[in-house]
Amino acid sequence: MNVIQGSMNGENLKIAIVTSEFNGFITEQLLKGAEHTLLKYGVTASNIDSLHVPGAFELPLAAKKLAETGRYDSVITLGCVIRGATSHYDYVCAEAAKGISNASITTGIPVIFGVITTENIEQAIDRAGVKVGNKGSEAAITAIEMANKLKNI
Repeated sequence: MNVIQGSMNGENLKIAIVTSEFNGFITEQLLKGAEHTLLKYGVTASNIDSLHVPGAFELPLAAKKLAETGRYDSVITLGCVIRGATSHYDYVCAEAAKGISNASITTGIPVIFGVITTENIEQAIDRAGVKVGNKGSEAAITAIEMANKLKNI
């Protein structure tokens, strides 16, 4: 049996990060975590491009457009949707997830889902680096791993 392997070496990888501006006090921490992790694993600063969009609903289109350029080995999406009193949360979360998945499948480029969806602000803060680690950092690790694995197929 042949197992397709991928390394955690970010050298020579070009990564784009799309970050939602909505709930920016959270998403900026996710972005910092992602950038720090990419650099830690060898992605050079000049090989990291960053784009901000208004909200999580806009992430899929921006990610798809970036992936379609062929310039990136992986695209990371970062956002934060916190449940409110209406059903808006459900629509935004579902469409963001579906759109990000679709962007990855239709382009063949790993588009990583780094959108945190929480019940309250405390959970969001915890996932942005306080108690549960930084989900932006986890998305960056996934981006490197997937980019390297797909290169070996």
